[in-house]
Amino acid sequence: MRGHISAQVVCTAIREDIVSGALAPGRRLVEDILAARYGVSRVPVREALRTLQSEGFVTARQHAGACVAEPTAQEAADLLDLRALLEPLGAARAATRRTDAHLKVLRGLVRLGRERTRHAHPADLPQLDGWFHETLAQAAGSPSLTALLTQLRRKIEWMYVVETPLRSSQVWDDHGAVLDAVARGDADRARALMAAHVERSSPGYRVRLVPTPAVR
Repeated sequence: MRGHISAQVVCTAIREDIVSGALAPGRRLVEDILAARYGVSRVPVREALRTLQSEGFVTARQHAGACVAEPTAQEAADLLDLRALLEPLGAARAATRRTDAHLKVLRGLVRLGRERTRHAHPADLPQLDGWFHETLAQAAGSPSLTALLTQLRRKIEWMYVVETPLRSSQVWDDHGAVLDAVARGDADRARALMAAHVERSSPGYRVRLVPTPAVR
């Protein structure tokens, strides 16, 4: 069975463990140990680590090999600046390139988000919010931009916690307004609304306190 699991699947699993903190910053990533952890051979692990290094989740150290990256405060701050640039661009592109299928999914997500907010089911909201932004990124019609936005959201999730998020009703009102602009094909309004949403939400982000691993 080991040979049937692709490097992409392994890459996703390692990335999720890094983002969740299961693999802490600075931890050595030994191929044999990772292969046993995910039930695969060393080949897909090696390929996955190369991909994660290109994404910035993994770094190579002299005499230590692959390790989980240890981002600096400046690198974390740059992510929010990139978000402020790229998310509005993605919304503007989506307004001119979205398909009916994208609109159907986005409308369903906004409806669910508002419904969960009304009925006080906050546990579902982060996932719905993530799906909304991912679908909007896909609707931009640019594989390169979609990949950048997806990677950006993963890194922000890794480096930040949200201490004072916008009220849930505000989040979904913002999403609904962006969706209306995208559905009408109004790129300028979609860009402006997303920029305003990002600006309102940014003060709630706090860089995670990264503990130093006991063993590297």
